[in-house]
Amino acid sequence: MTERRILVTGGCGYIGSVLVPKIASKYQVTVLDSMAFGNQIEGIPNVTPVKGDIRDYSLVNAVLDGVTDVIHLAAIANDPSSDLDPDMTRAVNRDAIVNLVGAAKSFGIHRFISASSSSVYGIKEEESVTEELSLCPLTLYAELKAESEKIVGNAADDSFTTTSIRSATVCGVSPRMRFDVIVNIMAKLAATNQVITVWGGDQQRPNIHIEDITDLYQLLLDTPTELINGKIFNVGAPNHSVKEIAMMAKEEIGGAIEIDSGAADNRSYRISSEKIKRELGYVPQRSIRQAMRDIKQAFDNGRFQDFDDDIYYNVRMMKRLQVGG
Repeated sequence: MTERRILVTGGCGYIGSVLVPKIASKYQVTVLDSMAFGNQIEGIPNVTPVKGDIRDYSLVNAVLDGVTDVIHLAAIANDPSSDLDPDMTRAVNRDAIVNLVGAAKSFGIHRFISASSSSVYGIKEEESVTEELSLCPLTLYAELKAESEKIVGNAADDSFTTTSIRSATVCGVSPRMRFDVIVNIMAKLAATNQVITVWGGDQQRPNIHIEDITDLYQLLLDTPTELINGKIFNVGAPNHSVKEIAMMAKEEIGGAIEIDSGAADNRSYRISSEKIKRELGYVPQRSIRQAMRDIKQAFDNGRFQDFDDDIYYNVRMMKRLQVGG
């Protein structure tokens, strides 16, 4: 083990609970997470879990002591959850990053890797959406991701390396599973012999396998500063329409598809991952179909007995937590 200690905020979440064991195989890891969805990293060697709120600035200062690098994943994730309490969402998804970045710099932390989202692009007609195009966030969640990129990028200097990753929608199996992201939704419906309902269908949605995005975050810890400092990167697997994703689920798992041309989420964009390939040599290794097969295998193994439980759906859990106080 080296002397580096990595703080992963949101390390018990959907992405974090896959990422943390990978990092812990090489470095010491501290995880700061509210654990509202449980603690999926308990007992992993070289990991110190801390239950707490990213808005607790005193606690943030305490966990930063001795840390060399930060991977910031913590957020109120997805549009419906963000809309439940906009003030809280702003406090978590933007204000807390202002504090975290400032505190990290004051503690002499070397590297800050921030999870952004390709949803900052909104609706784009361009065939290839690159990092240079203007942003058009359509939701509060996307707006705050765009603001956070500026906060992180403006903090970069010779002694504080920062980068933000505009990730496609993540898919695949995680200890903190989600069935409210598009590939996982369709795979679940197919695996449980339900109709795969497609709203609209022509919208383009980029996705990325959870093992690929977590491999990337791990890689960024050791990428030379001059290659990433102050930069933003798109990352995703090949782009597909919603209808194409549904067809993949049918082909890989089974089920029937029902097209509803009524109300649809009209966000549509095709991100280009050429910059990260060209500058860092990074190319995702797994496909959307692989994520679907992984989910099917997890169902076959009895991993998701009660797949309709609120724990698998962010907005439903957020509503439950609000009611519970």
